[in-house]
Amino acid sequence: MPEPTPNPLASLTAAAEAVRRQLQAPAYDADAVQRLAEFIEQQRPSLTAATREGVVTALGCFLGQCLVETFGGTWAMGPDGTTGIGIRQHSFFNPFYRISQQLDKGLPESVAAFFAGIPERLASAPRRKNWIS
Repeated sequence: MPEPTPNPLASLTAAAEAVRRQLQAPAYDADAVQRLAEFIEQQRPSLTAATREGVVTALGCFLGQCLVETFGGTWAMGPDGTTGIGIRQHSFFNPFYRISQQLDKGLPESVAAFFAGIPERLASAPRRKNWIS
């Protein structure tokens, strides 16, 4: 009998929970994302190429879960095949890319600033027409 395929959602949420505990964040919210941004800045100077992918994955899972719990998103596959967060069936965010950007460029690409801008992005997203024009 073949081994059951592991649930990818369970892996994503388990990684997010491990990071949440490490950051000592009580919830997946804006305060937690601020802690994450500060943690990234602390770790940037000592991050090696050998550990980067694992760090991006773990921290991206945490940022993604913050998007899920704060904005009602769901883990999904984007149009380009990447894993990310879909919100309201019209917005897709790649948390792994956002982590990578802050690791590469520092605070100008802060995950906290990105997170704080989500409500504006959602408000300006095109709404589906539900009538025929």
